[in-house]
Amino acid sequence: MLRGVKALNGLKRSVCRLVTPCAVRHVPCAVVPALVLALVLAFVLGGQMSAALAQARLQPELAPERIVFPARAEGRDWQVTAFVYRPPGKGPFPLLVFSHGRSGKAEERAALRYPVPLGHVAYWQRKGFAVMAPIRPGYGETGGPDIESSGNRIDRAGACQGAGAYHRVARNAADVVEAAVKWGREQKWVNPRAILLAGQSVGGLTSAATGARNLPGVIGYINFSGGTGGNPEKRPKASCFPELLEQVYGTFGRTTRVPNIWLYAPNDLFWGEEAPRRWHRAFAAAGGRGEFVMTAPVPNEDGHRLLLRGGKLWSIPVDRFLSGLGIAAR
Repeated sequence: MLRGVKALNGLKRSVCRLVTPCAVRHVPCAVVPALVLALVLAFVLGGQMSAALAQARLQPELAPERIVFPARAEGRDWQVTAFVYRPPGKGPFPLLVFSHGRSGKAEERAALRYPVPLGHVAYWQRKGFAVMAPIRPGYGETGGPDIESSGNRIDRAGACQGAGAYHRVARNAADVVEAAVKWGREQKWVNPRAILLAGQSVGGLTSAATGARNLPGVIGYINFSGGTGGNPEKRPKASCFPELLEQVYGTFGRTTRVPNIWLYAPNDLFWGEEAPRRWHRAFAAAGGRGEFVMTAPVPNEDGHRLLLRGGKLWSIPVDRFLSGLGIAAR
């Protein structure tokens, strides 16, 4: 029994460590039996089996379409898998391009299957958006080598070692999202003048990096807990080389012209409370304009899970931000 409990706890930690809560409350693909998904949901959420089974019986319009689009990053060509969720109707719809987070472990990156939380898809579909969630190179079905490594490691004493190559992380991830935006603009069911970016953790950093490129059709971005270099187990609330990421965000501030909002929670175990404030100050000092929101702590959770567990904390400022873009709060 004890081994079984430890195994379930290990499963929960593995899922959470993917940074974006990618295995929680998602639509199963046809190749994944609904019962297996329900069991995983029950273990991760800690809820009742009946709730997990109810989650497996999803509305048909929330079922994802799997697509593949071309991208070029790190000097090579990729065929990138993405999940697309369309609301009912023919469109054209505004499009949200969602960027997932990152695990520091290769086996967990390879295991990524569901790159966007289903609850987040539903939030956007209530507003009339389609959602596109690429699985970037080095993850899941897209596969390939890891092109988002910063070169960091943490030694036995808990000290950070390595390159802190955060520009590389942001550039390679943004190259893929830029290709996703291009693909979206070419679809007849997409409004090519109404594309929004959003992402969690490394995906939030990716959205900021892509937003700084001022791509045609992109009207803004949302950064949920964005950053890189964190390890909540070995260095809680003390990420590696945050000053280098401060410089990266400063470069984004020099070129960003689209509206944006950054959201963090003070009990984020990856970054802590002060580093995100410094990152945004660097962004603003370089000329970037955008809103920074430090929410209340996420109750009974690592604040890094703000997107999944803190809906009541982020939905009001995000609805306000969208209203400024002319998108109704629903």
